[in-house]
Amino acid sequence: MKNLLIAFVFLMCLSTQAQEINWMSMNEALEAQKKEPKKIFMDVYTNWCGPCKLLDKKTFHNKDVVQFVNEHYYAVKFNAEGTEEVRYNDFTYTNPNYNPNRKGRNSQHFLANALKITGYPSMVFFDENANLIAPVVGYKTAEQLEIYLKMIQNDDYKKLTSAGAWQKYEKSFVGTFTN
Repeated sequence: MKNLLIAFVFLMCLSTQAQEINWMSMNEALEAQKKEPKKIFMDVYTNWCGPCKLLDKKTFHNKDVVQFVNEHYYAVKFNAEGTEEVRYNDFTYTNPNYNPNRKGRNSQHFLANALKITGYPSMVFFDENANLIAPVVGYKTAEQLEIYLKMIQNDDYKKLTSAGAWQKYEKSFVGTFTN
């Protein structure tokens, strides 16, 4: 009986542990795509951004988001003011104006600039060939993010070409994620 109780407690601890998205760098995701094509989901953040921290703490730890992203995407964590060198589309993107002594905001990484990131947080989607699909700007709850994750994963975005198509799609979308 004692062993059964210990096993039960152990299993309960495992099931309540925080689930994590399998984050990687953009370079790692691009390499992984060569072996197994999969879309890329990129979290573009900065160290000083409050909504970025909330997105990380709340949305990116939601069990539905974690499971869906890990199953269908290569997940990339990208600091838009960081110093990582990223080789993308035959160009090496850097942040040559980064100042390590600066407090708060810093210079924007050239990749963030090339992706036309205008606010933080931004979530950027790429297809299986690393072609840019679209950025989604701003904090999103798990329920708000679900429509984008599923629309991109299912290639439904390719059908949204007429005026009003997004509104119609959004109105008919039935989500299953919970906050």
